[in-house]
Amino acid sequence: MTLVAGLTGGIASGKSTVSRMLVARGATLVDADQVARDVVQPGTAGLAAVAATFGPGVLQADGSLNRAALGALVFADPDQLRALEQLLHPRIRATIAQQVDAARRASAPVVVLDAALLVEMGLHAQCDVVCVVHCGADLQRSRLMARNGMTADEAQQRLAAQTDDATRLSHADHAIDNRGTVQELALKVDTLWQRLMQEVG
Repeated sequence: MTLVAGLTGGIASGKSTVSRMLVARGATLVDADQVARDVVQPGTAGLAAVAATFGPGVLQADGSLNRAALGALVFADPDQLRALEQLLHPRIRATIAQQVDAARRASAPVVVLDAALLVEMGLHAQCDVVCVVHCGADLQRSRLMARNGMTADEAQQRLAAQTDDATRLSHADHAIDNRGTVQELALKVDTLWQRLMQEVG
């Protein structure tokens, strides 16, 4: 049996750190962020659709996606963000399903589907369990400002573009509070891994 564990959390919550820790303990990773990058690689139908919708200003000189330009556009306008999601989410969902199926065929015991938009995209419905990493909006904001050099307004824009912790936690089978140290987080991930392995049977 393969257990598919959806892993989500708001931006700068520590979700990616938890994901790496689970992989180190033996999980197979399906990374929605990587899939989202893959579907807009040069030469893909996804990139062509983005360029046709948002114009040549979202492309670099070499024809690749200008993520900063696209991000500035969509995070400042909810309608533009929805338009981008309608273009890319079906492609992302299809690719994720293919990767999860491949892991099942390889008899991977635990697949971690790491997706910031797990709930928003309905991906949690494809998972056996949902794990949510959270640390509170204030800490997320300060981490974003320190890590990405964002202003308070820019950080708040990114937070506002995602669902809140309460919504994510309403879907959680396992919750990890990441307001402590990395060492404390590692102990919580150990506990989570033991529980996931027990569910595999």
